[in-house]
Amino acid sequence: MKTLVSRLVAICALIVALPAAAQKEITIGIGTQNTTTNTVTGGVVIKELGLLEKHLPKTGKYKDVRFKLDWQNFTSGPPVTNGMMAKKLHIGMMGDYPLLVNGGATGQSQPGNETQLVAVIAYNAFGSGNGLVVHKDSPYFELADLKGKNVSVPFGSAAHGMLLQAMQSRGWGENFWNLSSQSPEVGTTNLQEKKIDGHANFVPFADLLPYRGFARKIFDGAETKVPTFHGVVVRKDFAEEHPEVVVAYIRALMEANQWLRSNPAAAAAKIEEWTKIEKEVAYLYLGPGGIHTLDPTIKPRWLDTIKIGHEVLTRLNRVRPLNIDAWVNETYVKRAFAELKLDYEAQKQTLANYDISGTDAVCKLPITRPREAGEVWIEGAAAPTPHASPVCTLAAVSRAQGAGRKVNVAYVYDKALGIKVFADKAFYAVNATDPKKPVVVPFLLKKDAEAHAATIGGKVVSYLDAMAVAAAQF
Repeated sequence: MKTLVSRLVAICALIVALPAAAQKEITIGIGTQNTTTNTVTGGVVIKELGLLEKHLPKTGKYKDVRFKLDWQNFTSGPPVTNGMMAKKLHIGMMGDYPLLVNGGATGQSQPGNETQLVAVIAYNAFGSGNGLVVHKDSPYFELADLKGKNVSVPFGSAAHGMLLQAMQSRGWGENFWNLSSQSPEVGTTNLQEKKIDGHANFVPFADLLPYRGFARKIFDGAETKVPTFHGVVVRKDFAEEHPEVVVAYIRALMEANQWLRSNPAAAAAKIEEWTKIEKEVAYLYLGPGGIHTLDPTIKPRWLDTIKIGHEVLTRLNRVRPLNIDAWVNETYVKRAFAELKLDYEAQKQTLANYDISGTDAVCKLPITRPREAGEVWIEGAAAPTPHASPVCTLAAVSRAQGAGRKVNVAYVYDKALGIKVFADKAFYAVNATDPKKPVVVPFLLKKDAEAHAATIGGKVVSYLDAMAVAAAQF
């Protein structure tokens, strides 16, 4: 009897242990770029808010599965590709030029290591986000000024592609300047110490370095008029084995996008906490009317961007063929939209972003022209205040400072490029013939301000002088 009882106890213990022993573990390696601001909703936001865990499948073949998330952070796209080829990463995010290399030069050239583009994180339809900066004391104001100078860029990055595109469109050879490869960290230090004449980089460095006070942007990717975007790639074998996981990731991405848009100022503050990129810079890119638009749909013009980039690299013999039709797979993002009862095709057709809105408390006007509006973020305020025009924005800054309040940042829109810029880094074309109705037009680039000033019979002035003109009307 005692022996029978012992056997029954042993059998019961075995039965109790079976579910744990039979539980399957699936590791998901995810390569992120946390300091690349327009990828945050594809990486650090999902991670910190636990959104992927929320959406991962828990029924059917996944009923007894335990997921292990392996988040790996990088400063650029090429190392993410390396991780995917080594089968250590299953999902990755990177900019357009690294993407085309990921798909063609690596994935499709290595059978069994193919990748697929399954969604987009963020984009600028005209190329802004990439840019080139010089030291704030530099005598250079245009790309042409850097002929024969020392310029660095992270090779293989979206910013590198921007430079190559700009050079080819101008008919410049590869020896136009002394181009070297430097990471964002190294390029930043060398520029600050004046060891190089210019540094090109991707989001957010071309705006982050001027914001930090030692650099000036002299070229913005928007001048190329070629779209730029960051997208999501997955290993094809992983996606085919676990399509539900890929859909879950895209749903998590979409929820992260909505979280950010619902309170962009608070989100920017959290992004600063997680990435150490200042909230004012994150807001420049992802706030209302920001430089980048969050949208997971794969639009035809983004694929045209890939084709243009491929042609640029092909002329330099730097890339292998890429079968775009085999590489792009919209199945997963379409399924995510369908599960959320959203219209994928309708979203695919629009370039709409969310805009600055509200009523200007200084000029007592509603915001009716968002691309002529501005914002002022006072220290200690939860969010920036909206203003109807550059004049109203600068007047708001002047008024706040006159009241002894510190202005963390002010934003206006570049008239020529149509992008949001830091007000204190802009050049202003001004005509103050009528001091009560001054014309004040902001530009990122000095040459654009000079050209516009000539058309309005005005002159180019500094931020402080423009502020004085704006304040004079009150």
